[in-house]
Amino acid sequence: MKKTMKKIVSTLMAAALAAAALTACSGGNSTAGTSGAGKEAGDKKVLKVAMECSYAPYNWTQPTDANGAVKISGSSDFAYGYDVMMAKKIADELGYSLEIVKLDWDSLVPAVQSGKVDCVIAGQSITAERMQSVDFTDPYYFATIVALVKAGGKYENAKSVADLKGAVATSQLNTIWYDNCLPQIPEADIQPAQESAPAMLVSLNSGRCDVVVTDKPTGQAALIAYPDFKLLDFTGTDGEFKVSDEDINIGVSVKKGNAELKDAINGVLKKMTKDDFNKMMEEAISVQPLSK
Repeated sequence: MKKTMKKIVSTLMAAALAAAALTACSGGNSTAGTSGAGKEAGDKKVLKVAMECSYAPYNWTQPTDANGAVKISGSSDFAYGYDVMMAKKIADELGYSLEIVKLDWDSLVPAVQSGKVDCVIAGQSITAERMQSVDFTDPYYFATIVALVKAGGKYENAKSVADLKGAVATSQLNTIWYDNCLPQIPEADIQPAQESAPAMLVSLNSGRCDVVVTDKPTGQAALIAYPDFKLLDFTGTDGEFKVSDEDINIGVSVKKGNAELKDAINGVLKKMTKDDFNKMMEEAISVQPLSK
């Protein structure tokens, strides 16, 4: 009887050790450490990055991996754009494998807070309001504020914010464009905010509004998809939109207190210059899809 029991115990221990070894090799999908990075085979960390995948030239969805696009988690589609290019650079520099998670704009901050993703790289301005919920890295892009109107329309020759007086205007929900800039237009008829950048552009194209306010890269990208749009840039004049550094500095958001990941990303960004950022953005604009 004792021999039989010893044999059973010995068999169970062997099975347990085998299972433990298998688990150690597979690594699993759970997150670990303050950086929140999971592990793959070979103990390579996975950097989960969230973005809309619908906000060209920062990020968009495409059907193939052309130009180095990255597969969207849980989808057969791929993501590319400036944010994906930056995410790839950060992941490569840090020795991480990259996973792109597609989320709606309003779901980005909650995803970081909950630990669903490690960070958000999605054209987010580093505002005081957002910094109450998440931490931000140093800027990875500096964007000026512009207006888009229809060529041939009432406001195509506007030279200042004041010249947009009385315009029917809109922009994207929960952005400084909508909250801070539109109210600066005298007597503006401010329409409800649009849920996304594409929806904002459709509103202008369809004639539901006279002007939308956005940042310059988004405006430049819009001109490719909508050649009858005109970009108005009042920057550097007395009639420019009045914005602070936090309105135009765009950063990577991470979970509050995640100093390890924040510092690691900042280490990558410190090796880059504004010229590097601008060249990457120009490349993103040059390869963005033409679909509206």
